[in-house]
Amino acid sequence: MQAIVCENFGPPSSLRLKTLPEPTAGAGEVVVEIKAAAVNFPDVLIIQNKYQHKPALPFTPGSEFSGVVHAVGAGVSSLSPGERVAAYVGNGAFAQYIALPASGCIKLPNNLDFDTAAAFTLTYGTSYHALVDRAGLQAGETVLVLGAAGGVGLAAIEIAKALGATVIAAASSDEKLAVCRAHGADHLLNYSRDDLRERVKAYTGARGPDVVYDPVGGSFTEPAFRSIGWRGRYLIVGFANGEIPKLPLNLPLLKGASVIGVFWGDFVKREPERNAQAIEALLQWIAAGKLKPHVSRRYALADTAQALDEMAQRRVTGKVLIMP
Repeated sequence: MQAIVCENFGPPSSLRLKTLPEPTAGAGEVVVEIKAAAVNFPDVLIIQNKYQHKPALPFTPGSEFSGVVHAVGAGVSSLSPGERVAAYVGNGAFAQYIALPASGCIKLPNNLDFDTAAAFTLTYGTSYHALVDRAGLQAGETVLVLGAAGGVGLAAIEIAKALGATVIAAASSDEKLAVCRAHGADHLLNYSRDDLRERVKAYTGARGPDVVYDPVGGSFTEPAFRSIGWRGRYLIVGFANGEIPKLPLNLPLLKGASVIGVFWGDFVKREPERNAQAIEALLQWIAAGKLKPHVSRRYALADTAQALDEMAQRRVTGKVLIMP
């Protein structure tokens, strides 16, 4: 089979397309023929050895995919060859086939296409865990979403709207904000041009947002936190900016506010039952048309490095897919 291989940690250009043996299904495992694999920002960090998850070299990157069960191992009764599934894995998705535990697969409803299935597990799982489980977002509240045109940002917009919240979408260009508007954002903030604090103050009647969703970090974290409302919840989702910011601890004191960490990957491992419930809720919302993952571009397996470079340069809106 064909697969992308990271032999040495480095930039996307260091990745190689190689021919590897097709995997076999061990006890409790299935082999899936991958139809679509999504690119996520952690993939860029993992290949550079800059992420919490540090696989041993060499490895195939890629953390989420959809496909068809190709073979099942001993003891597997929950899945059969030919069934359509999606899954989130630590690595291995940028390939034509992958072996994984059968328990890690999500059976897909017939009305869910492979592209949508590949594009929702990590981004929508992260945003659902952040807004519902960690922040307890309620109808009528206001959410400020930073990096709103990215994969997790658009997912956060749609989930917040499904919950009945008002959304302020912040992004770096009017083109990106147009995508946010199309996915339900109520108010738009171009932080390459607008004063973040003044614009948020105007949108909220000086009350401030109830929740801030921050997958970006960097220089916008402190002004966003200074804008938060009383008893606000600030969600630390990631650091796409590359800079881990520092906050003066008098700010949460004065605001009666909470700083909340969001680590969906460990949530999946530590609380699999709650994650399964979240995925089921997301699938129901997708079926009802409330969530529509935005796929902006598709790449051939041989062009994976280009896709990762686009992600690293933050030129991606929504999700991009690798089509093995």
